[in-house]
Amino acid sequence: MMKMYPLVFEPILKERIWGGNKLKSVLNKKSVNETTGESWELSAVSGDVSVVGNGFYKGMSLTSLLEQFPEEILGKEVYKRFGSEFPLLFKFLDAKEDLSIQVHPNDELAKQRHNSFGKTEMWYVMQADENAKLIIGFKNDSSKEEYLSHLENKKLVSILDEIPVKKGDVFFLETGTVHAIGAGTLIAEIQQTSDITYRLYDFERKDANGNLRELHVDLALDAINYKKTNARKEYSLKSNESVSIVDCPYFTTNVIVLEGEINKGNSGDSFLVYMCTEGSFSVNINEENFDFKKGDTVLIPASISDFQLVGKANLLEITIS
Repeated sequence: MMKMYPLVFEPILKERIWGGNKLKSVLNKKSVNETTGESWELSAVSGDVSVVGNGFYKGMSLTSLLEQFPEEILGKEVYKRFGSEFPLLFKFLDAKEDLSIQVHPNDELAKQRHNSFGKTEMWYVMQADENAKLIIGFKNDSSKEEYLSHLENKKLVSILDEIPVKKGDVFFLETGTVHAIGAGTLIAEIQQTSDITYRLYDFERKDANGNLRELHVDLALDAINYKKTNARKEYSLKSNESVSIVDCPYFTTNVIVLEGEINKGNSGDSFLVYMCTEGSFSVNINEENFDFKKGDTVLIPASISDFQLVGKANLLEITIS
């Protein structure tokens, strides 16, 4: 029998050329550098597998835990679909500078080329500096020829859609969507378990050794959706209710404004994950309290059927339906 409780994992911090210090100053991550771009909160990506940071299983890797208790953690339906693979990757990202313009392949291309899942993802904007923007898709329907012409002439940005953003904005990025996170944004990202990225343009930026970063122009050509897309998701907040913001075949994400207490039930078909974007909260199971704060990402195993959320917090609630 597995000892069941809410699991948190040791953040896997990633230094990035575009990173800053908000993961440390805003989310309390233990970064010692000023260019920490990503905190991988819950990952089963090969080479970057999360390790439990609390309780009975502290120090144990996520993959080891799933080998022992796949259905108890993942849930009956998720286990049927994915076996003992953890299908999602959860991150916080701090963009002090613009990220490269990039695209992710779909499941079919990723399987064929990389033996990987594709990378459908969503962004929740936790904080945005004044004039912060994201690049998402084309301003108008484009074509391979127009795209290549603008790329070669270093004018790619001129045909892409730059979107001003503010705290609370949500974007759903289907595979094939050309995109870039802009400077001054702190983002919670939920995505398929994949680390396949095709970098299209990097503003002629050089790394610490004076080298241009690798581009993947040829690989990207067949991965790009050249049609105009609308990635923004509109929603209205309601106290103590799970409000749907993204519902796709890979994950369902709700946002909760927690003010007091909510009783939650789980059918056992899927795990739940809570990302705390503001405030603090407790998960109460059989009168035992587990406390969490802003910047924490919490995995509730599928076999925990009833629990309460208590506190004052903004939460992203993620499951697979």
